[in-house]
Amino acid sequence: MAENIFFQISIIFGITVSIALVMRLLRQPLIVAYIIAGLAAGPLFLNLVNDSAAFFSTFAQFGIVLLLFVVGLNLNFDFIKRMGRAVALATLWQFVLTVILGFVLMYLLNFSAVSSVFLSVALSFSSTIIVTKLLGEKKDLEAVYGRFIVGVLLVQDIIAVIALIFLNTWHAGNEPWYRILAVTGGKGVLLVGLVFLLARYALPKLMDRVAKSGELLFVFTVAWCFGVASLVYWAGFNIEIGAIIAGISLGASPYQPEISSRMRPLRDFFIVLFFIVLGSELQVGEVREAIGPAMALSLFVILVDPIVLFWAMRSLKYTRRSSLLAGITSAQVSEFGFILVFTGIQLGYLQGSELAVLTLTALITIIVSSYLITYNEQIYLKFLPLFNKFGRDSAYKEDDNKKIYDVWVFGYHRLGWQVCEALAAKKAKFAVIDYNPTAIAKLKRRGIPAFFGDAADVEFLSELSLEKSKLIISTIPEADDQKAMINHVRKLSGKPIIIANLFHNFHLEDLYEAGANYVMMPHLLGGQWMSEVLRHHAWTPNTFKELRQKQHEELKLRYTAEVH
Repeated sequence: MAENIFFQISIIFGITVSIALVMRLLRQPLIVAYIIAGLAAGPLFLNLVNDSAAFFSTFAQFGIVLLLFVVGLNLNFDFIKRMGRAVALATLWQFVLTVILGFVLMYLLNFSAVSSVFLSVALSFSSTIIVTKLLGEKKDLEAVYGRFIVGVLLVQDIIAVIALIFLNTWHAGNEPWYRILAVTGGKGVLLVGLVFLLARYALPKLMDRVAKSGELLFVFTVAWCFGVASLVYWAGFNIEIGAIIAGISLGASPYQPEISSRMRPLRDFFIVLFFIVLGSELQVGEVREAIGPAMALSLFVILVDPIVLFWAMRSLKYTRRSSLLAGITSAQVSEFGFILVFTGIQLGYLQGSELAVLTLTALITIIVSSYLITYNEQIYLKFLPLFNKFGRDSAYKEDDNKKIYDVWVFGYHRLGWQVCEALAAKKAKFAVIDYNPTAIAKLKRRGIPAFFGDAADVEFLSELSLEKSKLIISTIPEADDQKAMINHVRKLSGKPIIIANLFHNFHLEDLYEAGANYVMMPHLLGGQWMSEVLRHHAWTPNTFKELRQKQHEELKLRYTAEVH
């Protein structure tokens, strides 16, 4: 039996690797390869999984637990706070509208009310794994729309956790609902309190000892994950909820980055099996019945989801460009959707055909979405003539577009605030351009001239007096946006000194050819600064203690600059 399972796993992983290589050539996320490998290994083709279904299902359950543990580990509540209530409001609007519209569509497709609720909720979540990976490859995680969509994904994760808790509570027997809520709520409070006390008082001391060995830290983390999940399951909750609680309890640890990096390979291994099992459970009859609804739902996810998020962001005064790019990025099905549907099947709410519909929908939307995210800038440029027919972007709210400033600063986030502090200290006449409403509000409160706009929008740039300035400093990370801005300025004047910014050297010569006088590269500047420290300072603990104190003072200055 064991040899047979080993042989099956070898064949399945061989199929998976072969398909994954093809997906890489097609610039597709590897999740697509895993699901297709499951289809190939299932009853549709080779029928390798069904002989040992219990074994593979157990491994798939491990994958779900580890996935949710890592989700809890990376639930960054501080990030959501920094992004402000705009992210929470936009996500809630997107969630509510998507669920309502999705429910109506599912009902029109002759699904039952319960199935319509489950699938509409499942479709309302976007994939954290896919979005962060593709935006990371594009170097857009620090762009305004990138930070916004990451905030949206975090809030969606929180909503999904609440949905899982509600689902588990609602199913908890035939007693009156108020008694169920009271008992479950009491257990929940006691469990969360116990885990919180352990995380607050016992874990820090224990982790300090454990973290001295990377191998021991890894083993302890796995034990903590499954131990807390089992405790929560013993108390009557879903094991998935326990995994999330275990992750959140370690999320505040100073060792969180190392824990997360060590857990990802293990999570990825079991997630491969999870998606293989998912694909293998599709039957020939289910696929035939699911194709029609899956096509309709795929169109809904690819078209309606982006429109809803676009509208939500526009209502919060984000630019057309940021709103459209964020909307396009959200057009795929999330891993959480599968977990919700799996839970619904296990609890007896769903019959199983819904899983086939969701799986095919996920395949279609993930494949299409990966290309949409890769070429989102080109898509925006295609839409730009249509947007221009509606007049100028109403999100732009400049006080006096033609006012002349000696210095223009593009981007206030991270690097820009230090530049602004230096300019303010020199009493220079300067203004800031940013397309993050939160940054604009902070600058306005401090009395710093701020213009809400996009560096790549030539129409917006033409209404400013950039060509009459002495100095233009760009701290934004996108090379294409900076190139568009530099080309615009150089067509009007060669006088302003233009300082650009890049986090890598791929487009360095492009910016110089466009007319930049100098291109900052933070990693090179950081290396230069450290070399100066090593050359001119003693290599003593006091030297680095003083540098650390200065660093803390600078961070306090940044916080003060952002608050006031």
